[in-house]
Amino acid sequence: MDTGQRRVLVVEDERTIADAVMARLRAEGFAVEVAVDGPSAVDAARRVQPDAIVLDVMLPGFDGLEVCRRIQAERPVPILMLTARDDETDLLVGLAVGADDYMAKPFSMRELAARVHALLRRAAKSTPAPAAPPTLRFGDLEINQAERRVLRGGIEAHLTPTEFDLLVHLAAHPRTVLPRERLLADVWGWADASGTRTVDSHIKGLRRKLGPDLIRTVHGVGYALEVQR
Repeated sequence: MDTGQRRVLVVEDERTIADAVMARLRAEGFAVEVAVDGPSAVDAARRVQPDAIVLDVMLPGFDGLEVCRRIQAERPVPILMLTARDDETDLLVGLAVGADDYMAKPFSMRELAARVHALLRRAAKSTPAPAAPPTLRFGDLEINQAERRVLRGGIEAHLTPTEFDLLVHLAAHPRTVLPRERLLADVWGWADASGTRTVDSHIKGLRRKLGPDLIRTVHGVGYALEVQR
């Protein structure tokens, strides 16, 4: 692969889908490699060292959730998961094992390309700046932006990169209700509101890891961080 290009690994066992995704991402300027099953995906991730991965959930060998778990344990990388089932349990499990985003099939190639670009933009911004603010404290919640670590009641919560970025954004506007569309634009870098369920799923992940009292839902609008300073 051309090391001068950003590298994307596409893991998809349906050849027609894999070819279409590969063609679109190459047209976007990415160097693309394709893997068709779980074991070859893990091997390719080690060999290629991709900048991002497009990963189908249903794979031969072992599934995409296990692929995600193994890859993220070795080297964190932005992952966009593809699923043929709009199953909330699968989506939450995928986010829990380290996926950053998901799309349900069928999907548009334009949107997939936009989401890959957004993942890479966010990954580029996730490196802490030398002058990062000190630890933010809201009651028993501590957010260390320099180290990208979060503690609740003195116990560390292991957040995905997207969960951390979402929490920091909510913490920057405490007790302010932020619309889903604004969160999509500011955290995910999306210009449209087609992925509001992505926000909802990540909020559920934060509540599962940090407690149900942390984030307030305003139905039909968005979310607010409710922990007191």
